[in-house]
Amino acid sequence: MAAGMGVGVNPNGLAAASNGGPVFGPGAAANGQPGQPRLGGMNPAQMTGNYGPAAAAAAAAAAAANNQTGRTVYVGSLPADASVDELLNLVRFGPIECVRLLPEKSCVFISFLDGATAAAFHADASVKKLALHGQELKIGWGKPSSLPGQVAMAIVQSQATRNVYVGGLEGSVDESSLRDDLGRFGPIDQVKIVRDKNIGFVHFLSIATAMKVVNTLPTEPAWQGKRVNYGKDRCAYVPKAQQAAVQAAQAHAQAAVGLPINNSPFMFGPSPPGFGPIGVGAGGAAAFGQGGDVGQLGLLHSQAGNRTIYMGNLHPETTAEELCNAIRGGMIAQIRYMPDKHIAFVTFVDPSSAASFFQWATLQGLQINSRRLKVGWGKHSGPLNGPTLAAVQAGASRNIYVGNITDWDAFSEERLRRDFSEYGEIELINHLKDKGCTFVNFTSLQNAIKALEAIRQKPEYSSLKISYGKDRCANPPRANNNGGSGRSRTETTTAPSNSAPAEGSFAVDGIPASGEDQTMAEDGKDETLAAVEGESKE
Repeated sequence: MAAGMGVGVNPNGLAAASNGGPVFGPGAAANGQPGQPRLGGMNPAQMTGNYGPAAAAAAAAAAAANNQTGRTVYVGSLPADASVDELLNLVRFGPIECVRLLPEKSCVFISFLDGATAAAFHADASVKKLALHGQELKIGWGKPSSLPGQVAMAIVQSQATRNVYVGGLEGSVDESSLRDDLGRFGPIDQVKIVRDKNIGFVHFLSIATAMKVVNTLPTEPAWQGKRVNYGKDRCAYVPKAQQAAVQAAQAHAQAAVGLPINNSPFMFGPSPPGFGPIGVGAGGAAAFGQGGDVGQLGLLHSQAGNRTIYMGNLHPETTAEELCNAIRGGMIAQIRYMPDKHIAFVTFVDPSSAASFFQWATLQGLQINSRRLKVGWGKHSGPLNGPTLAAVQAGASRNIYVGNITDWDAFSEERLRRDFSEYGEIELINHLKDKGCTFVNFTSLQNAIKALEAIRQKPEYSSLKISYGKDRCANPPRANNNGGSGRSRTETTTAPSNSAPAEGSFAVDGIPASGEDQTMAEDGKDETLAAVEGESKE
């Protein structure tokens, strides 16, 4: 042990190197300089930022198998004097959800966001005989697990990562003091300060910890007026010089397993909007160079503008209503459900809603009637046509509100279904007798537009209020959307005002806003189904 290079204990009870980062063994020496990332013992040639053929093939195979739960890699035989930031310097495959340290066993478990990214790192590390401080590391698999629901939601809604960006730092703040301050939230991987910009990046060992930091710091007096948000995970960075080679290796591997070149969850391109360091100016981003994201989220770039999502492995008894109860995050333009093939294609109004739903469903997983669905992209939909877009901007949705009903015998569900079905397939009719209204949900936005215009012209409906309601699929995603049929219960709420239902506070979406989806699990036998291309006719 070098003189003066001892090890202390960080605020989380872990042995700490002189730069504050956790190390893997008690009494370990620190070979770096205080406040600087420790690079001793790391051979840059061993950086795994380049997807070699083995890594790309493994990722492609995992993607083809729809592997989302096998996302944790075991790394053992770690040198006692190595630090966690040294290990993570070797990981350049995609964003990490969490790193679990077991110093007493000289090992860690690295959980990525998806199985394809984990498979790529596992294969690359195994082939290259990954080593740290001259000691070969053992590579294996951890237990399968799904991404925690709250983390998945934070990724979709806030582009959460384990990296926290802080701006507006005083000149007196250095990396050591920033580590001391934020170490109270949880173990830290690395701290970087860009002095000329007065900004910092703090990589924690989990996204959950970073979420606590981002939610808590703005409420503390000492952090008032400072910018706090998420930055890009350094493990999702690929140097620009390596991107062409990486992309070529990925394309070759995809072809080998029969995947379309533009349809792999681990293809990468320019960072999707919001996945760079949020709130950081060009100078801040440049401090870490220009690179591309890899991993599941990189697919969004290749599907830019697409509004259609494929959903497969549906239970034979699943209904269109149950599908819509599970879909959240954006207005629906069309649902094409093919029960005989156990698949559906959902076309959103807005491509950004489709991208967000894809992220959320892929990262968290989506389950209906005890079946985990296969989620992918359908045939590229193109933009919403002009007349339909104009109608949406004027308040149109696939949900029709029928109000001022007093004679329920004259306007029974059977009567409404018969009259409205003339204009297209109906997904759900929801009666709220105590409120004197009904909601008729179509599977197509265009059909709903036709129905509203036609029904308003019928003399027998002249005494009723006919307008658009809110599409319940546009509600925000819930933390856990798994585990049941998605059938809903009907609850009563306060009466609507005279304003358009879409602006009201009650059940304008066809299901009372206060009611959660009731889940009734049904066992189903898994089937392997071939996807067919979905087409949007709007």
